[in-house]
Amino acid sequence: MAHNSDAPWDDFDPTAYFSHNYHTLRDDDRLILGLVRDFFVSVGPSRPVRGIDVGTGPNLYPALSMLPWCQEITLVEHSTQNVAWLEKEVAHGYAPTWDPFWTVLTSRAPYRSIGDPRGRLASAARVQKGNLFGLPAGEWEMGTMFFVACSISGHHGEFEEAVNRFLGALRPGAPFAMAYMENSKGYEVSGLKFPAVEVGMPEVRRCLETRTTDLQISRVSSESLRPGYTGMMVALGRAAER
Repeated sequence: MAHNSDAPWDDFDPTAYFSHNYHTLRDDDRLILGLVRDFFVSVGPSRPVRGIDVGTGPNLYPALSMLPWCQEITLVEHSTQNVAWLEKEVAHGYAPTWDPFWTVLTSRAPYRSIGDPRGRLASAARVQKGNLFGLPAGEWEMGTMFFVACSISGHHGEFEEAVNRFLGALRPGAPFAMAYMENSKGYEVSGLKFPAVEVGMPEVRRCLETRTTDLQISRVSSESLRPGYTGMMVALGRAAER
């Protein structure tokens, strides 16, 4: 089982990953977007806040889900190639591929009020090369982390540390959304292997329940994206007092 530091992150191919995972809006992502949208609409901050998306990679929809509430969104990414991809995609107006994702969000009023989501994201987002395990504590008031904690290491200890570091980076009461691959056995991108841990809803719940409030965990299944996993999970809640 590989540790996080053993994986070839700087050789990660964001173009291939984006093409395989997000070139079209899949049913599972549509369902996840709807769950996150409705939760954030119900608990979203009453004033502009600072948000964070951890391990963004070539996936913009978590950041888009926070857009109505965030005056600033820090996109923390470890891979050099992913950082370059994000800087280009955000600064120059994201690709039309993301329009169907945004359309799912605009079924609720806070999203519809944003007339130019490309411009809004370009002005709000700040791409930061960084390491999840080195996040400062209590800096952000809203957060997302999608398919990261389960997909950066083959060790359960690092999975739990990743979740704890993310929650620790949020201020108490901050709403969050996290997504996970269920029972993932690892994955390949352009022929390179990357690690994962096999976790299900019981493991996710145990990791979150003492550090969160208003916790909701849902399982999402659809046509398989790749071999070696059994579904997807999304966890919604608020960071608890420490």
